[in-house]
Amino acid sequence: MAAMEWTEKLTLGLGAMDQTHQEFVEAYNRMLVAEGDALLVEMDAFLAHTVEHFDQENRWMEKIGFPGCHKAEHDRVIAVCRDVRKRVERGDAALGRQLLQELPIWFDNHVESMDAALASYIESIGFDTETGEIRNPPAPDCGDGSSSCCTPPVKPEAEQQPA
Repeated sequence: MAAMEWTEKLTLGLGAMDQTHQEFVEAYNRMLVAEGDALLVEMDAFLAHTVEHFDQENRWMEKIGFPGCHKAEHDRVIAVCRDVRKRVERGDAALGRQLLQELPIWFDNHVESMDAALASYIESIGFDTETGEIRNPPAPDCGDGSSSCCTPPVKPEAEQQPA
């Protein structure tokens, strides 16, 4: 299996997210080359990083009201990694290799879709990941997909009463 490479296609332009993603790649690569008991140590380090990484994004999404399907995917990945780690500890090295083979594919897709959408939304509302401040809050949703609930509807001229 080849090491995961940090490439420009993984760069989303959101400093804190890009840094965490680079750390994910590095943790994966350490896990990839580890053998024997060292593999379990690196799996634990990878899991600890990934939990922290996902928790960070989940906090941002909660703060800005971003859709929960992204968090649900984080939860699934953590559950799978924890399960595989337990199985590797019990001797199922083949399952560990399968996870190592599939993680880069998942990560590329996740970054290009879900994380790219999150980064774009964060940028569009001016969310500061350091302070939690939102500089350009989105307009309220009126329940009908519009954001015009803050102004009363204007009747067409034909329906207006004469003064």
